[in-house]
Amino acid sequence: MSSTTIWLLTGLALCMFEAVLPTAFVTLTLGISAILVGLLALVIPNTGIQIALWMVFSFVLVIASRRFLPVKPSNVLEDSREATTLTEILPGKTGRVLYEGNSWQALLDADRAIAPNQPVVVVGRRGTTLLIVPLHELDQH
Repeated sequence: MSSTTIWLLTGLALCMFEAVLPTAFVTLTLGISAILVGLLALVIPNTGIQIALWMVFSFVLVIASRRFLPVKPSNVLEDSREATTLTEILPGKTGRVLYEGNSWQALLDADRAIAPNQPVVVVGRRGTTLLIVPLHELDQH
């Protein structure tokens, strides 16, 4: 089998993998790169150069494809969600909340402490710390 055929088949296989296992366009761009190298293999017989071209094409296409992905800031949640305090949380201090079935570190954005087992609303995130406000404070607004 010629190197052109190998590159083309590999490229098609990688493109099909993207349809089955979405990888944010990574396997698609690798497949397109392989197809391009397969076409260039007709005039560039050196395997080392073909591999180098595939790596360059892949890198450029992966970077270029990033602009087609939606950008969502990691510190903002799509919508506020309720949680329950597990520990007492003092104003401006961290404590623990039960959120989506897991215990999370949370930072209270309020004037008063909140007791355990109280409903709160998650309004944002800073790394792995949730930003919360007491549910009753949202009801007042």
